[in-house]
Amino acid sequence: MIKIGMLVGDRYEILEKIGTGGMSDVYKAKDHKLNRFVAVKVLKQEFSENANFVSKFRTEAQAAAGLMHPNIVNVYDVGEEGGIYYIVMELVEGITLKKYIEKKARLSVKEAISIAIQVSMGIEAAHNNHIIHRDIKPQNIIISKEGKVKVTDFGIAKAATSNTITSNVMGSVHYTSPEQARGGYSDEKSDIYSLGITMFEMLTGRVPFNGETTVAIAIKHIQEEMPSPRDYVSEIPVSVEQIVYKSCQKSPDRRYQSMGELIIDLKKSLMNPDEDFVKVVDPDEEASTRTISDKDMAQIKKQTQKRESMEEAMHLRTEKEVKKEVKKKVKKRYIEEPEEAEDDDEDETYSPKMENITTILAVIIAVIIGCIVLFLVGRAFGLFQFGGGGKEQEIVQEDGEKSTVQMIEVVGKDIDDVKVSLLQIGLTPEIQYEESIEHAEGTVMKASVSAGSMVEEGTNVILTVSAGSEGIEVPDIVGLTEAEAVSNLEQKGFTVSKTEAFDKYIRAGSIISQEPASGEKVPAGTTITICISKGIENEKIQVPDLMGKDEMEAMSILVEAGLQLGVVSEVNHEDPALSGLVCYQSYSVGSYIDAGTAVDVSISLGPVQATYRFNEAINAPTAEEDPNYRSGTLVTVTVMADDGTQLLSTQTNTFPIPEQNISGIPTGTGFVLFQYVNTTETTTVTNEDGTTTTIEGTTESKELHRPLTFVQE
Repeated sequence: MIKIGMLVGDRYEILEKIGTGGMSDVYKAKDHKLNRFVAVKVLKQEFSENANFVSKFRTEAQAAAGLMHPNIVNVYDVGEEGGIYYIVMELVEGITLKKYIEKKARLSVKEAISIAIQVSMGIEAAHNNHIIHRDIKPQNIIISKEGKVKVTDFGIAKAATSNTITSNVMGSVHYTSPEQARGGYSDEKSDIYSLGITMFEMLTGRVPFNGETTVAIAIKHIQEEMPSPRDYVSEIPVSVEQIVYKSCQKSPDRRYQSMGELIIDLKKSLMNPDEDFVKVVDPDEEASTRTISDKDMAQIKKQTQKRESMEEAMHLRTEKEVKKEVKKKVKKRYIEEPEEAEDDDEDETYSPKMENITTILAVIIAVIIGCIVLFLVGRAFGLFQFGGGGKEQEIVQEDGEKSTVQMIEVVGKDIDDVKVSLLQIGLTPEIQYEESIEHAEGTVMKASVSAGSMVEEGTNVILTVSAGSEGIEVPDIVGLTEAEAVSNLEQKGFTVSKTEAFDKYIRAGSIISQEPASGEKVPAGTTITICISKGIENEKIQVPDLMGKDEMEAMSILVEAGLQLGVVSEVNHEDPALSGLVCYQSYSVGSYIDAGTAVDVSISLGPVQATYRFNEAINAPTAEEDPNYRSGTLVTVTVMADDGTQLLSTQTNTFPIPEQNISGIPTGTGFVLFQYVNTTETTTVTNEDGTTTTIEGTTESKELHRPLTFVQE
């Protein structure tokens, strides 16, 4: 049992409880070895008693301890003491994203995207280390006082998902992916789904699916269509809507396939929010029945030509040779035993001799079947070599040497037929295209090996094929990897020239651009220039101007530039127009710094305000102020500054009130308010004629204001 003041692990002094969750309690502690404050997360008793849970928890927590990233709450230590299982983490002073959303009702688009980018960067670092969070939700995302966004609770999630999940344990069914709700396998794309739900909540202030029970909500994740965030907030840009929609697809194959892809689109949405650039892949649509165009057919043939041709060649050879072998063996057998065959035809009735013949035929058939099986097995393992091309081809096997084969005539024939024929005799076709007005497209114009030549089996035969008179269409290779792009272009008969450039959005090793563009028809052998991405330029980044921006806008600008927001402080600044905005940045505008560098900023509190003091005695109302005031009257005395600040409030019937010593007054003027009641007694007055008149006593409430001028400090 954890108690305040106890020492855990001989170094962590528990100071106070700062939070609680479904599976753990969190305490602020002091690490006496390193003299720093940390957060200690302690598993609740019901989980500490589950050996399977504890084992998984420790394994995952130890793996998470290896993660070091600015957007992850770093894990420092994992331990156990007296049945108490705990992890020691970085202490982040701030609030959870859940509370931040509740505080602001919903976030602005820029703020939501900036937070999502930072969360994605943290999760991406974990995924790169083969760690999946499995419980991404606003409660597990912390926004520090400096404005940094950090993801926490790596390590507990996997252990928890391996056990029975109840509503009081995870509390995260609103953010769970369909595959997790089904109890199936979860991977990196499950975290992407949960982050998509979190983005939905940031933008709209609500979750997309709700219900009375956790089961009802889980079923909605599996079955119901994802609502659009624009149904609730119409000003959400189309790109942001599509990012959320793609992240929250029911099928993992339709979502972003990595956090890197999601980050690219999030950054694009900061620059071009109204551009519809998000591509949602629909496998059902792609798999639907449709007419195959000539272009599609050509592509399919090129991708599968070698495999299909080889299979077809093997099939043709096997079928012909098996039939031939069977015929030969059956014929031979009947030639050797003519009398038995003759008797079989003539004697239609059953006899002992017929029984013997039947037995012999059965044995013959069994032998033939056995030979066929042996032949097929031997040929599959390369024990038999045959030529299937007829009289025009011949195989010569010399002791200790490779088989040779006679080249067939291919010029003037269709390339698809030629490929099959060459593969049948054991040669490998290699194709290059040339434009020609004399030969039809797809016709073989020449070959590197002349017809009738004897070459080793397996030799590459270079075939020059007509590309027609209009040239070859350049394929679209932008976004492909370098290897894929080069392979596609060379298969078409093009040569490739390579250049490199830095690019924020295209990952390193993929194609940024091509020249000529896709769809153009150019002669075979044309050089296609491709530009290969080197990724984000890590050498130096120009510092943007943050002056006059609010904190979230400054963070968005820095993230977009490839930098990070550092320490955010508050200072006074003489320019009133900068109040609440950035008035200082730690690197000058236009200078160059390393990618990922943290830029510190200061937010203006406005100009420095002068303060004043009041240290005077307060005297009673004078005759000029109120002729009817009588000494000894009970008076309420209040001293106020002109901005409404109350400096003193007291009651007295004795004046003067002693000298006051009040400092830090924000304005230079104020007043003293006197509140009291004037009372006159009943009197009798004798008139001139000797009669008397009685004058009744009166009471009158009185308020007096006496101006004050304070002394500047």
